[in-house]
Amino acid sequence: MKNRKFELPFHIVKRDTMPLWKSLAVRVAAIVISLLLCSVLSVLLINKSPLVFFETMFKAVFSRDILIWQFAKDTAVLLCIALAITPAFRMRFWNIGAEGQTLIGALAAVTVAFYLGESLPNGILLIVMFAAAVLAGGLWGFLPAVFKAKWNANETLFTLMMNYVAMELVNFCISVWVQSGSGVLTPLSVGHLPTVLNSYFLLIAIVLVITVIIHIYLRQTKQGYEISVVGESENTARYVGIEVNKVIIRTMIISGAICGIAGFLIVGALDHTVSAESTVGGLGFIAIMVSWLAKFNPLAMIGTSAFITFLRRGTKNLAIRAAFPDIVVGTVLFFIIGCEFFINYKIKFRKANTTDKGGKA
Repeated sequence: MKNRKFELPFHIVKRDTMPLWKSLAVRVAAIVISLLLCSVLSVLLINKSPLVFFETMFKAVFSRDILIWQFAKDTAVLLCIALAITPAFRMRFWNIGAEGQTLIGALAAVTVAFYLGESLPNGILLIVMFAAAVLAGGLWGFLPAVFKAKWNANETLFTLMMNYVAMELVNFCISVWVQSGSGVLTPLSVGHLPTVLNSYFLLIAIVLVITVIIHIYLRQTKQGYEISVVGESENTARYVGIEVNKVIIRTMIISGAICGIAGFLIVGALDHTVSAESTVGGLGFIAIMVSWLAKFNPLAMIGTSAFITFLRRGTKNLAIRAAFPDIVVGTVLFFIIGCEFFINYKIKFRKANTTDKGGKA
């Protein structure tokens, strides 16, 4: 018998396009299985039964009106940041800097309120704060875009670096403003968005309007089409006459500007202060998952941002151990990401070798 090269008993094959209903069924099954696994982990890790696990999650989000509003508010903030990075991601510009772009927008808004709050009427002050946040966020998007367009700098590292620059700028400004050395800026009494129904409604309404605008921009406008073409192939884009560098810079300015709006909303409607650690609190990185899970579809991101917010808020009251909520979120996301493999690929097993008529293998 001749020596044969060892082969695995299976190989991976790219699937044809899976029907929408089937891909949705796979994703739902992945979510259900992951939550069931987390309920089992709750027994092993925090001594909570599966029933208590699910009951606590739902009560933490839906048991009272104020909790529902807080859930909607958290969803809206996460959605706004996810919307911001989506145009860049559709262009295959991997903007990992939403954390810093949102934070620098919040810092710009607080700076305006800190220095001009006593001399401007609240309406005009809010307009100036909004403009400052948009300009600062746009600048934070413009810088890596220029380096990418002109010198082909790595946008992932550049935007990631800009996050830390923004954090240090916030720490520096607070050290100047707060003479006590506590490192905490007391919430400002000026620059508050007006209350409509409650302190969250206006923020939620603004984000929903932004969602519709971004959806129309990406799907119905010439600039949205150019973003898609550049994302598919820069060479093709240049061949059809699209100025790729211009599209990259313009799209990142828009991306940073929307992050700036998110920073303004956090300051004007929620915190009324700024902190390098808690103002954005990692939402810039979570927003990447929100955008990816929705396949960069702004309307679908309403659902993905709500789902991730539900997981984060629902598991917060489950255990004293702070790590368990992260375990739950990580497990669910792992299953969702893993199911994408089975949606796009299938495993085919090789047929067993049979001997020929002469008995030779």
